[in-house]
Amino acid sequence: MSHETPVLESTLTCPLCGYAKQEIMATDACQFYYECLGCGTLLYPRTGDCCVFCSFGSVKCPSVQENWGCCG
Repeated sequence: MSHETPVLESTLTCPLCGYAKQEIMATDACQFYYECLGCGTLLYPRTGDCCVFCSFGSVKCPSVQENWGCCG
């Protein structure tokens, strides 16, 4: 377990339209989908990732940051 406090803000970027928005990550659950505000596409984690932040975020989810593996 890490001794550093995880970063809770991550910028999600849509791979289809490039729209980016800073979001706050939950510390107790994964976010399995996210609706892009730019084009309306519903984003899901890529294979092998536990959440949309791990796939499309500028910062991985808190569980991965703390080396706990996938969240949830």
